[in-house]
Amino acid sequence: MNKQEVELLSEEIEMLMRERAMLLDVVGAAAMMISHAEAKDLPASVMDAAERLSKALNALSEDTLKDALEAARAKRG
Repeated sequence: MNKQEVELLSEEIEMLMRERAMLLDVVGAAAMMISHAEAKDLPASVMDAAERLSKALNALSEDTLKDALEAARAKRG
């Protein structure tokens, strides 16, 4: 690999790490929201979305979910 390729790869990795950090923040915020939501209090129009979100969150690995919750808590300050 030449120097230019290494620099491009490094930039791509940095971009992906920033994107991962943003996604972890979003997932963490969604997990906190869902954990505090009561199904009986949600409008019927959002029940399907809440259920899909809940299933997606439950499908995450424990480590990823922990990272996401930590990221969201850090943003909340």
